Amino acid sequence: MRRKILTIFIILVILLIGSAVWYYQKNFFSKGILKLEILALTEIELGQEIEYLVKYKNNGNLTIEEPRLIFEYPEGAVIEEGKSLRQEMDLENIYPGEEKTLSFKARLLGKENEAKKAKVALSYRVKNLNTRFELSTSHTALIQFIPLTFEFDFSSKLEAGKNIKIRLNYFSNVDFPLSNLRIEIDYPQGFEFINSKPKGLAENEWEISLLNKAQGGRIEIEGKLAGEVFSRKIFRARLISWHQDNAIVLKEIAKGLELIEPSIYIYWQVNGSPQYTANPDDYLHYEISFKNIGETALENLFLRVKLEGDTLDFDNLQPGSGKFQKEIGTIYWDQIMVPQLRLLPSLEEGKVEFWVQVKKEFSSGLRNPVIKAKINLNQAKEEIITKINSKLVISQKGFFNQGPFQNTGSIPPKVGSFTTYTIYWQVKSFYNDTKNVKAKATLPSTVWLTGEIEVKEAKLSFDPGSREIVWDIGDLLAGKEGQEINFQIKFTPKPTQKGKVVDLIPGARIIGEDTWTEFIIREEDSVIKTNLPDDPTISNQQGIVQ
Repeated sequence: MRRKILTIFIILVILLIGSAVWYYQKNFFSKGILKLEILALTEIELGQEIEYLVKYKNNGNLTIEEPRLIFEYPEGAVIEEGKSLRQEMDLENIYPGEEKTLSFKARLLGKENEAKKAKVALSYRVKNLNTRFELSTSHTALIQFIPLTFEFDFSSKLEAGKNIKIRLNYFSNVDFPLSNLRIEIDYPQGFEFINSKPKGLAENEWEISLLNKAQGGRIEIEGKLAGEVFSRKIFRARLISWHQDNAIVLKEIAKGLELIEPSIYIYWQVNGSPQYTANPDDYLHYEISFKNIGETALENLFLRVKLEGDTLDFDNLQPGSGKFQKEIGTIYWDQIMVPQLRLLPSLEEGKVEFWVQVKKEFSSGLRNPVIKAKINLNQAKEEIITKINSKLVISQKGFFNQGPFQNTGSIPPKVGSFTTYTIYWQVKSFYNDTKNVKAKATLPSTVWLTGEIEVKEAKLSFDPGSREIVWDIGDLLAGKEGQEINFQIKFTPKPTQKGKVVDLIPGARIIGEDTWTEFIIREEDSVIKTNLPDDPTISNQQGIVQ
């Protein structure tokens, strides 16, 4: 029995001594012989390059074998493309007294005052020991400054139920190109989205592919905001950078406004319509009415309308009872010019009007033109936006001795025998893109297509019943050279046409849908007769049927 107790005691002593040795070795070697640290800046700007110097040193007398280092970049670090945020590497043996340094570079993205932590761990084995040890440390850098402008621009008060235009401005002064950016907006309850410029990925999300230093932009959002009078509405926005499938918030902002009770209701008509679409060379009649919808009379009002757009002819503007300041494009009315502006009792209304002409021709580079009339009546503001239709043009010409075809027959044309001619069409769209464009013409009974077409792929068709030629063009982009086609016709005069200059093809028509205004546009060119005014080789006498 004593021998058994002694055996157990010896075993326990051996286990205790072994554990103590293992614990001593583990703590001694993990804490004593190896030093590991990260050296780097502790305060940085957004996008600033930071270099992490990972230093390790063997302070012991034994060789450190099979060292393996793991370095983890902070969340939001931008590193060399193709690399992982977790770097793992096998190192060479670290001999007694040996010190080495590794460098890891990155640019850090994140919010202002956000802490970014880098981590490093080094596992190893000491010579003649089987146990693996691990030592770890970390480094925290604070993003102290964000050289980005990101702000809302809208009034702090709005009449309930009125339209609001929200501007969100952004500008970068970061010494590094920011890529894969997105802007997200949270709208308050009661907000109804109408449109935005530019169009977004969704009603509340926009993509910005690249933002270099000293570059910026603006997002304009139009909507309607409803709610209780005196309630506050908060708009929030975030500027986000996407990296390695992570969304990194760079800036967050919020701005509120108060809904107030409306006192003046403004409404209008342009050429008798509240949503008129203009054409080049139109004469526009603006009627602007205002009504006191409050409970108390309004006194000493001042009305101003500022016209914007290079499409208006200010030289022919008629301001009605108002006064026009041409140099700033503004018409104004005061209480002397309009009695209702001097005193406007509750539920009473007044009206002003003016006339202005749209220019016949615009700048060739103008796209999607609009006319803006910005109304200011004391604190009340409204904006009339009038879109302008594209200008579709078709040019029709006829030739005998010019063009891609060898025409035959007699000149002048003779009764009973045919003569062939080349018809040339060119179509263009100015200012706006157009779609579903078609050019048409109806042939007289004495004229037929020969089947000769210069562009074989052109969609040119002829209906014998209606005798209508249709050229299906499709889409026409604004400002481009346009499209053209040559086709051949043959004309066989009737006896009743002898001694006359005869119509070969009536005025060609063009029709298409304006993608900007969504209106159907039509235009027509002049008739082509047998005297061929566009062919310099044919005289008027040679166009008279013999």
